[in-house]
Amino acid sequence: MQFGVLGPLRIAVAGSAADVAVAPKVRTVLAMLLLHTDQVVPVPALMRDLWNERPPATGLRTLQTYILNCRKLLAQLTGRPSADIARDTLVTRAGGYSFTSACGPVDWLDFQRLTDRGGKAIAAGDDRSGIQLMEQALELWRGDALADVPAGPVIEAKRRLLEESRLGAIGVLSEARIRKGMHREVTAQLVALTSEHQLHEGLHAQYMRALALSGRRAEALEVFSDLRVRLAAEIGIDPGYPLQQLQLAILKSHTGDI
Repeated sequence: MQFGVLGPLRIAVAGSAADVAVAPKVRTVLAMLLLHTDQVVPVPALMRDLWNERPPATGLRTLQTYILNCRKLLAQLTGRPSADIARDTLVTRAGGYSFTSACGPVDWLDFQRLTDRGGKAIAAGDDRSGIQLMEQALELWRGDALADVPAGPVIEAKRRLLEESRLGAIGVLSEARIRKGMHREVTAQLVALTSEHQLHEGLHAQYMRALALSGRRAEALEVFSDLRVRLAAEIGIDPGYPLQQLQLAILKSHTGDI
C-alpha cells in the first residue's frame, strides 16, 4: 500500500490509487496519523483537530469509533483482519495512537528523503543528480496537501510546513537549473507559481533572473515593478534589499550579478 497526503488524501493498493471515500472526520483522523507516521499522536491532539477546543461529551468514544473505522478501511483494502491492523499498523499506544510505516510508504516522507538527497547533491556541485532528485520529489505533489481533509490547528500547521518545504525545493531546483542554463524550464514553472504566490519575493527573484538571463530584461523589470506595487498596496512595504539589488543588476545589464 502507498499513502498520499500531497494532494487529496489517497491510498494506493497494488498500484491502483483512489481517493479515500470515508466520512470527513474519519479522513481527519487518518490524515493526522499519516502526518505523524511512526509517532504517537496524543488523544487530545486528535480531539482538538476534530472539534477545536469544544469536543462533545462523547468525544472520546466518538474518536475511538473513528479509529475503528480507519482500521476497518485498512483491513478492507489489504484483505487482512482488523485485529492484525490494530496490532501492527494502526496501533493503540499509551495516551494516543500511532500509524506505522510498515504498512507502506507515505508520500511526504518520500518527498523529504528525496529533497534531502537532492539538496546535498546540489550543495556538493552535482547539479545533474540534484535536479533529477528534486524533480522526482516535486512530482509527488498532486495539488494542495490534504485538499479534501477538514483541518484543525495541527493539520493546518502541517499543511503550511509542507507547502514551505515544497517552495523551498522549487527554489533549490530553480537555482540549479539556472546554473545549468535551463532558463526556459525555470520560467515555465515560475510564471504559474508567482501568480499563485503573489508576494513571495524569493520566487519572484528567481523568475526575474531566469527572464533576464534569457534575454527578456524588460519582462524581468516588469515583474519587479508589479511586485513592488502589490507589496505596497497589501502590506505597505518595499521589496527587500536582495531584490532591489537584482533589479539594479538587470537595469545595468550586469549578468554576472544576476
